[in-house]
Parts: sequence; structure tokens; C-alpha cells
Amino acid sequence: MEKDVKKQQNNPGKLFVISGSSGVGKGTLLKELLNRNPDLKLSISATTRHPRPGEIDGVNYFFISKDEFEKSVQNGEFLEWTEFNGNCYGTKEYYVKKTLGKGENLILEIETRGALQIKKKIPEAVLIFVLPPSIEELEHRLRGRNTEDETTIQGRLHEAYREIECSSQYDFRVVNDDLNRALVELEKIINQELAKS
Repeated sequence: MEKDVKKQQNNPGKLFVISGSSGVGKGTLLKELLNRNPDLKLSISATTRHPRPGEIDGVNYFFISKDEFEKSVQNGEFLEWTEFNGNCYGTKEYYVKKTLGKGENLILEIETRGALQIKKKIPEAVLIFVLPPSIEELEHRLRGRNTEDETTIQGRLHEAYREIECSSQYDFRVVNDDLNRALVELEKIINQELAKS
């Protein structure tokens, strides 16, 4: 299968918004997608949450204070923003529009509330939801990470039900039951959408 995702010359870039419940494996899927397709660029969101082990400011997220985040909200700098588990996450509008304006194709990994906000503001954005094979498998993956307490896990499972319900509003849904199969399906969707540009 063709897997080169090419930059569109003299055309604005395409925005792909990818969501999926915590533990669904979207991080691994995106890492492989970006390794195989260097012409895709991952958008970096701002967040008020603390970095997890191994996360780097300016690479995984822009880690900012609650005050700084609130000032950006008041100044209307976010294309979308949301609060989840007591932390805020947002995407700077200037960054996204500047990147797309240069003809670069951008991947935005955000949760469903933010994705639906983006779709209202940028209707041509392509929304892709990564589904777990089952809720039972999702719970197994979350527990297997050994990074969160029971309350957090239950909160993530509750959120997963809500997000899966919202996924009916997405353009595409990909089940991550097998990494390679899901990766091929994701690349196929992206290439088909880029061919329309």
C-alpha cells in the first residue's frame, strides 16, 4: 500500500484530528504513523497538568501554569480547550493556522470535546476516532500501565463510555485491535483525504 503522505504544494495543509480513550493505544499508533510518514507533523497542545516520566516540554506538550492558561483563554488564543481530570488542555489557533498555511499536514491528538469544537471552526478538518477492541480490553490496558490509582482508572473508564458515544460524530473510526492493521487503515484514510485536496 502507498504510505507516503505528501505535502501539498501551493495548497494549505490538511488538519487531521485523532481522538481515542486513554489506554486505547493511540500514542503508539501515532508514533508509528509519524515515523513512517515524516511529512505529517504532530501539533503540540498546551496543558496545565504535570509532565509524566519521560515527557518533555515543547515536545509532548507545552506545560504551562493555570494562570498562564487562563490568560490565553481570556485573550481568545485557543482554537479549542477543555478541562479533564482537573487539568486544562488547549490548542493555540495561531500555531495551527500558521502550520496549515505553510502547506504542512497536521495531526492533532485531542479528546472529543475539543475535536468537536475544532470541527465547528475548521469544517474541513478530518476527525478520526481510535476505538478499543472492547471496554474490557481497555480496562485491562489501563490497569497494565500501573501508573494510576483506582479512582483515576474508574474516571478514565467513565470518560471512555462518553467518548465512544461521541465518536459517532467523527468522520472515521479505527479499531485498534492489532497495531499494524490499525496503522495501515489510518494511513489509507489519510492518503484518501489528501488525494481529495
